[in-house]
Amino acid sequence: MSEMIINTAKTGRQLVLQQVKAIPEELFDIQAAGFNNTIRWNLGHMIYWMDKYSPLVFGSPSAIPDSYEALFNTGTKPLDWTFNPPSKEELVEMLTAQLSRISDLVPEMLGEKLSNPFSLGPFQFSTPGELLNFTLIHEAFHLGTISSQLKVLSR
Repeated sequence: MSEMIINTAKTGRQLVLQQVKAIPEELFDIQAAGFNNTIRWNLGHMIYWMDKYSPLVFGSPSAIPDSYEALFNTGTKPLDWTFNPPSKEELVEMLTAQLSRISDLVPEMLGEKLSNPFSLGPFQFSTPGELLNFTLIHEAFHLGTISSQLKVLSR
């Protein structure tokens, strides 16, 4: 089961990378009608939260700049940014680095019990596998949002 989660995570991230690379950067910062954020924000948000779970899922410290929290945490928005966000190239590099980390996972890691369950609102995760699975759902949601933004922007 854990091997399937890892394979799904790799496939999902490859789909994100494929889509991101095809989007012209000039569309990254246009806030489409009906959306709270931009393509750049959604990508940074996915990177930020995958990294936030890194110590629990991968057993490794954060690998992103501290600025990502101010830019991409839940509740942030581009209208409030006071400094430049990462470029498309930087975001692609971060997404790719995280894909490498996913590829390094071994199934046994995902079934281990966390020393302290991780709580997120009403949800509680007891293993790295549960947390990685939630991350996949989260990324799929944001990839769908990006796809919808692109449809609106292309009209």
